[in-house]
Amino acid sequence: MSKILEGLKYSESHEWVKVDGNTAYIGVSDFAQKEMGDITYVDMPEEGDDVMAGEEFGALESVKASSELISPVSGTVLAVNSELEDAPEKVNEDAYGAWIIKVAMSNEGELDALMDAAGYKALIGE
Repeated sequence: MSKILEGLKYSESHEWVKVDGNTAYIGVSDFAQKEMGDITYVDMPEEGDDVMAGEEFGALESVKASSELISPVSGTVLAVNSELEDAPEKVNEDAYGAWIIKVAMSNEGELDALMDAAGYKALIGE
């Protein structure tokens, strides 16, 4: 069974969002990292880049597959988790501790379109 944390928002494409004021930390769910297998590379945008809700902002690569990362919110990238450049396996070790990007949200209303933990649990059938 996958770990699903309360207090986060989830997208249908398996990204999670932790909101801190106007800042969104974005990563991939425990379910997604388990489905991918051993993650070998995390492709991330640059600081200062703009991301749009529903659009690709990077990718995860594993021994089994490559998967696009879809931004759940729009805004400007404040930071990328540079630890993942040298240690992409951190996503497998702790999917909720290994955020990928930190975004200054431009439209907090987009959060309303995301699922809570119960909704995400239903989506993945757990």
